[in-house]
Amino acid sequence: MATRLLRTNFIRRPYRFSALKPVGPPTVTASTAAVPDILSLGQQEPEPPLHHPKPNEAHHDIDLSDQARLFSSMPTSALLRSTAVLHAAAIGPMVDVGSWIMSSKLMDTALTRGMVLGLVKSTFYDHFCAGEDAAAAAERVRSVYEASGLKGMLVYGVEHADDAATCDENMQHFLRTIEAAKSLPTSHFSSVVVKITAICPISLLKRVSDLLRWEYKSQNFKLSWKLKSFPVFSDSSPLYHTNSEPEPLTAEEERELEAAHVRIQEICRKCQESNVPLLVDAEDTILQPAIDYMAYSSAIIFNTDKDRPIVYNTIQAYLRDAGERLHLAVQEAEKEGVPMGFKLVRGAYMSSEARLADSLGHKSPIHDTIQNTHACYNDCMTFLMEKASNGSGFGVVLATHNADSGGLASKKASELNIDKKNGKIEFAQLYGMSDALSFGLKRAGFNVSKYMPYGPVETAIPYLLRRAYENRGMMATGANDRQLMRMELKRRLIAGIA
Repeated sequence: MATRLLRTNFIRRPYRFSALKPVGPPTVTASTAAVPDILSLGQQEPEPPLHHPKPNEAHHDIDLSDQARLFSSMPTSALLRSTAVLHAAAIGPMVDVGSWIMSSKLMDTALTRGMVLGLVKSTFYDHFCAGEDAAAAAERVRSVYEASGLKGMLVYGVEHADDAATCDENMQHFLRTIEAAKSLPTSHFSSVVVKITAICPISLLKRVSDLLRWEYKSQNFKLSWKLKSFPVFSDSSPLYHTNSEPEPLTAEEERELEAAHVRIQEICRKCQESNVPLLVDAEDTILQPAIDYMAYSSAIIFNTDKDRPIVYNTIQAYLRDAGERLHLAVQEAEKEGVPMGFKLVRGAYMSSEARLADSLGHKSPIHDTIQNTHACYNDCMTFLMEKASNGSGFGVVLATHNADSGGLASKKASELNIDKKNGKIEFAQLYGMSDALSFGLKRAGFNVSKYMPYGPVETAIPYLLRRAYENRGMMATGANDRQLMRMELKRRLIAGIA
């Protein structure tokens, strides 16, 4: 099988939403995420001193000042482990050594391989992942909800697939994920996540993206196999990936594309029957047109409930064209009467996007500064919240690890009189990260989910390395989380001695 496992380029990119530092007043908001926010590679600002906000300062009704209340649902043993793991992940040399070991020949020897994987499983894996199979993941979702009230967002943690057999196998895992979610009370979970790259070969996604770009460039260029979809480009979209007219899909490639549509539609159908929302994760711009196309074409078929979408697509706000594409997609969805869901993140592929654009003699498709990314995220967030508030059936997942983002959204929700519990607006953070923000948002009355990947330890290694690389930067949100945890451990120790 061709699913990406060990000894590959694990740290090609950080994940969808990560720990970015808060910057400026609440009108400016800040990975993977998580859902994959970003680690702001190339957009970093000087690290400010750790800040301890007073109650409601700059975060409106989200209070992150009282660590005893925030971590009241965490047993001391869990708090100790979380603190230790997050501190270890923030140590640069340790992360570098870990990455080297995972990519070295040590993993070819059964003894050392077993030792390394055993250590990883008992530390980083147990902290950031929900279990090795769907049943274990469902049980972890149940325990997290019962302890803290945080919901689960389940995803089978496979990366990419390169052949039809692996895609078929991955589809079965995603179907089992839906079954696992369905087995839980509806209050315990929010959604499941699918990666198109796991159910459609990467080479085919590149080919389809090339053809879609050329169709956008040339009005006379038609694609006979194309299904009805929403716009995936705007006038500011990067098109430099495709400089000449691509060859048409071969008969075999068209059959492969049809098989990929069957897989995603089978997953969507299962979600529709089970009343489980489905979030489609985003990727690099070289693949994203095909992913957007498949997500939107599936939404047109399966988002038939006017009050609640089943299929959600992901918008990456660090891309220059994100706002324009979002508006175009929403405009077309409204025209067609299709309720649409969106997960909003900042993005995760800064380094790879910059390298590719530079190699082709073009400017990166990503905003020049982190402030511009913040502004785009804010604009998209406000736009989506307004749509969700007017009874149009739109749903929004705000994936962020930054308190200012949460505070700004909380203020907007109050202004729009949005019911925090109706599921139209919810927040998400990665499991094992930004727990203080998750608890604070939950205490403020919002639905909050943890993005909870599961799967065998080996398949989770790429994900875990990205988590480590996100933490190592000592960004403010992660540093503040760790300090709050230390303060709470100290408080409990003193209380136990007194």
